[in-house]
Amino acid sequence: MNARPDTPRVLRTRAVSRLALRGLAFMAFLALGGCMSMAPTYERPPSPVAAAYPDAGAQASSLPLAAPGWRGFFADPPMQTLIARALEHNRDLRIAVARVEELRAAYGIQRAEQFPSIGAVAEGSRTRVPADLSATGKPMTSNTFKVGLGLNAWELDFWGRVRSLKDAALENYLAADSTRRAVTLSVITQVANSYLALRELDERLVLARKTSASHEESLRIFRRRVEVGSTSRLDLTQVETLWLQARALSAELEQARAVQANALTLLVGMPVRLDPEPGYFDDAGVLRELRVGLPSELLFQRPDIMAAEQQLKAANANIGAARAAFFPRITLIGSYGTASAELDGLFKDGSLAWSFAPSISLPLFDGWRNSSNLDLSWARRNTAVAQYEKTIQGAFRDVADALAGRRWLGEQVEILHASVTVQAERARLAKLRYDNGAAAFLEVLDAQRDLLAMAQQLVQTRRALLSSRVNLYAALGGDAPEAAAAGPANAEPAPPLADQLDTQQRGYAR
Repeated sequence: MNARPDTPRVLRTRAVSRLALRGLAFMAFLALGGCMSMAPTYERPPSPVAAAYPDAGAQASSLPLAAPGWRGFFADPPMQTLIARALEHNRDLRIAVARVEELRAAYGIQRAEQFPSIGAVAEGSRTRVPADLSATGKPMTSNTFKVGLGLNAWELDFWGRVRSLKDAALENYLAADSTRRAVTLSVITQVANSYLALRELDERLVLARKTSASHEESLRIFRRRVEVGSTSRLDLTQVETLWLQARALSAELEQARAVQANALTLLVGMPVRLDPEPGYFDDAGVLRELRVGLPSELLFQRPDIMAAEQQLKAANANIGAARAAFFPRITLIGSYGTASAELDGLFKDGSLAWSFAPSISLPLFDGWRNSSNLDLSWARRNTAVAQYEKTIQGAFRDVADALAGRRWLGEQVEILHASVTVQAERARLAKLRYDNGAAAFLEVLDAQRDLLAMAQQLVQTRRALLSSRVNLYAALGGDAPEAAAAGPANAEPAPPLADQLDTQQRGYAR
């Protein structure tokens, strides 16, 4: 049986539908590929800092920085373990990661605005019109069934408004990711400094406990001397004073260590075993040395600077969206499918139904809302520029402070090492003078007290020097620059301070 030829009406309907679809496709092409951007051309603001760091010394170089990662810089195994656990469990870092996911989703939503939203539509309705409202004077019942595709309101982005908003969302997402890197670097730095502070307290506790034990033995000896009348009770009270002072210092350091251990546990984000590690620790075995580059490298190394620049780019893109709001906005709404009064007639010849409803709106008077919005966008961009420049200046200061600490704290450590040696010799000579009756015990008391104070200060300064190197690692943007050496060249580590004090105090107690 031959198929019935299409009627002229059907042919005209199909031709019109094809023409409408081609027109819709053409306008979509213009919207997706031909839109212009009204955002200002982005130019990175000039760097508001000097071309070189103060106190950089011979380690400054224009060579590119290598980035072996934090494990290449933090050499101490316990410190590496704590940092690794903190990167897995620290809650601040988890918040930063969740923030990145949030802004990535927001970017995806904004990006989807560039594309048409098409959905399948199936509708059915049954309507009854009463007799007094019917044109025929009789009650009427009608059915309507529709199946097809629907185009929701879609803006043709001729002026780049949607594109600018998408670019701003992208830059905000990238800024959040850079902020996450900055939080990661901060967590690494805080864990390292907290661990160094704990090790400092451990070493100071060793000094205080050995001093307390030595003074306790001396107190026992002096009590015997008082009993036999070979020394005065004044000397006994002076020895007891030294012993009590050492015990008080030990208790103070125990409290400080407990507080520091709690802080480190919070940073790590999980319970960790932080047993005391008595004894001297070698500086070179804890941290590597760093080579310092140029300030211009900070723009691409410091995550906080990168985040500030991405926020500046987002503010720049928002200006384009604010400018585009002054121009006409073209929106498309349409549908394409079949419709019939009977359900079984949906796919018969002649059931084709479509609608195409473009609209254009041009702002004439909005109470200067668009003008104010543009002014607001420019003000936010100027704020972002100032924030970007301030971040660069802060980063430059961080590096300069860390370099100053590396230089001058290193010199202080050398001076304090020499001072401890001098104080130890002074304590030995004061003991000899007292044994030979040439000096009062008060002279020995002062020498021992000064020796302990100087040794404690040396430990604190050595820890401050190590912390300055940790801060330099962070100031340079993490991912440690290439290690220049494993420590000071040909440097012999000083003997443990506890051993020096122990030697002097054993001789004093005899």
